[in-house]
Amino acid sequence: MTPNDLFPCGRISRRRFLHQAGGGFFGVALGGLWAEAGEIQDAHLEPDFEPKAKSVIFLFMCGGVSHIDTFDPKDNKWAGKIIDAVGFGDNQAEMKRPVIPCHRTFTRYGKSGIPVSDWFPHVGSVIDEIALVRSMWCNEANHAPAVIETCTGHRGRQFDHPTLGSWVSYALGSGNRNLPTFVNIGRPTSPVQLTGGYLGATVAATPFQPGDTPIPNLYPPNGFGATERDRQMQTLQELNREFRELYAINSDISARAQAYELAARMQVSAPQLVDFSKEPASVLELYGIGEKETDDFGRQLLLARRLAEQGVRFIQICHAGGGNGRWDAHDDIKSHAPLCRATDKPIAGLIRDLKQRGMLDQTLVVWSSEFGRTPWSQNTTGRDHNPKGYSVWLAGGGVKGGTVHGATDEVGYKAVQNPHYYSDLHATILQQLGLDYKKMKLRVLGRTMKLVEEGDGPIKDILA
Repeated sequence: MTPNDLFPCGRISRRRFLHQAGGGFFGVALGGLWAEAGEIQDAHLEPDFEPKAKSVIFLFMCGGVSHIDTFDPKDNKWAGKIIDAVGFGDNQAEMKRPVIPCHRTFTRYGKSGIPVSDWFPHVGSVIDEIALVRSMWCNEANHAPAVIETCTGHRGRQFDHPTLGSWVSYALGSGNRNLPTFVNIGRPTSPVQLTGGYLGATVAATPFQPGDTPIPNLYPPNGFGATERDRQMQTLQELNREFRELYAINSDISARAQAYELAARMQVSAPQLVDFSKEPASVLELYGIGEKETDDFGRQLLLARRLAEQGVRFIQICHAGGGNGRWDAHDDIKSHAPLCRATDKPIAGLIRDLKQRGMLDQTLVVWSSEFGRTPWSQNTTGRDHNPKGYSVWLAGGGVKGGTVHGATDEVGYKAVQNPHYYSDLHATILQQLGLDYKKMKLRVLGRTMKLVEEGDGPIKDILA
């Protein structure tokens, strides 16, 4: 095998290379990635549309938030009445259950007058920036499969489907060569939320965290000088070059090599991102930093803003992850209360901060969970899993703020007005980034894989 066999790019015409890479959108996308690695000098990706957003900050509440107690108010006239229901999780047998009352107070906020629960007063204060979709639905009724479905756009793991952030990373490439394209902050519910899948390990999420060490093992050992570091990096690059000639088709090896090279660049750039010492006190207060209940999540969201500011394409924040996720509220819906207090002020602070910096128009903020919760429970004061109808919301990035789209039925169980399968949310995010969801496809093992398999496409009524 010769270098010409491995690296034809630059030795043939760009048109011929794109044809060999698969043509069309994904030929260009692959070219864009290889260009970053220095293997193509003149490739670039042109968006399908004029992008409204440059970055996405995706807030994923792990465990299933109750839309009934937060953003989709229902009166209590059905409380105590027996209604048709289904069993919990995988047991979807038909049964009868009593509706449990909602004890929250809803207040109308802003010029739009959209009602928001007393668990989210700060988010309520910025509701005029938010487009609320009350009619989302998915298929899966248990946490692990629902997370897979809502993060990858597919049910099950017959194929190693990548998560949404990886598709964005694959399609658009980096906005800052010194930082990852796709970053995850916080503990996820499932490793699927981080995977690059069949797109390759190079587009998987890079874990970040607030604090002195944004990435584990980022820094060299004590006593490891800059001269020694440069010498070892030169040696590593030479070894990588030789190794790549033998194993160029192995994406995991390529990803590891690129990760080391990126890590070297991040040793300079990443520490600056987590240094909040120069942030004004007014900004720290916006996020609730320094306050017991909001400090941790506030720091995560401030880090997310700084990452978006530096050109990171997709920043995913997983709140209360691990296990089934702490938003899972079977025993008592009041378990939502401390989680709402921890996230409410930082989320509103993020939106206000982005707006005052002139970044909100170019940053799409998305709030979601893997499903909602039922109007009934299993003989407790908690609520069960409900994939049939629940709420998500978006702000900034070309979204029409102060709007409500869709509705669930009288008790909040099923989406009945303008129902949207979760893939419609994916399609909406992609469109705001300038990407046509219909072109998000790739041939894998002789089969055409798509990010968005079904649905109606972007939710146009919420877009400006």
